Amino acid sequence: MELKISMFLTVCPLVFLAGFVDAIAGGGGMISLPAYLISGVPVHMALGTNKMSSMIGTFVSTARFVKNGFVDWALAIPSMVAAIIGSFLGANLALFVSDTVLKWVLLIVLPFLAIYIFRNRTFEAGTRFSMSRKQVLCWGTVISLGIGCFDGFYGPGTGTFLLILYTSVLGLSVKTASGNVKLVNLSSNVAAFTTFLLHGQIALVLGGVAALFSIAGHYLGSGMVMKNGAKIVRPIILVVMTLLYIKIIYEMIG
Repeated sequence: MELKISMFLTVCPLVFLAGFVDAIAGGGGMISLPAYLISGVPVHMALGTNKMSSMIGTFVSTARFVKNGFVDWALAIPSMVAAIIGSFLGANLALFVSDTVLKWVLLIVLPFLAIYIFRNRTFEAGTRFSMSRKQVLCWGTVISLGIGCFDGFYGPGTGTFLLILYTSVLGLSVKTASGNVKLVNLSSNVAAFTTFLLHGQIALVLGGVAALFSIAGHYLGSGMVMKNGAKIVRPIILVVMTLLYIKIIYEMIG
């Protein structure tokens, strides 16, 4: 594939924005993947190159959360394994079931989630459920398996859904939930990146340059979460979910 200056001018600013949003509330792929496609990168190569830049950026935001102690490792390790297994199952399920079914489900569920988040002024306070530590670990693994399956089957919104469930069901603080979400997403990204790389579907130069902008976006975004917590996360989640809703309607009409 021949690289053009216009590709870099289109991709890099949008990848920065995607990294910033993704570090805060997930859903950055809804911005970065279209950026590659708009710039003229072929579909499969766009998927692979997007994984490269997002993986590197996610590594940076993950490292910031880990460094500052915002990771529950006892929960993170089984969640990472469960998410990878779920992603594999979801990808295989997609071969047999139309994603139209899932899109209809999301069209119904997303407005209720948005209302919950909008009304939940104490987002930082977390769960309304009383759980023992063992139950938190158990349900965390189940949630990660289910959302990992969603990631493999469809993809967009994975980090956002994980963040909502980690805070509202498991009772993690926004900061710790964000750190755990990043570890789960990073695991999934590494697996996907390896697959695309082995099949030669990555524009390494474009992906490498875009990764620098992704790093900057993730670094600033993760800093915003650690500084402002729920104050910045809640509105960004609502924006991401709105974009996802629009994306689903657009795909179904198209």
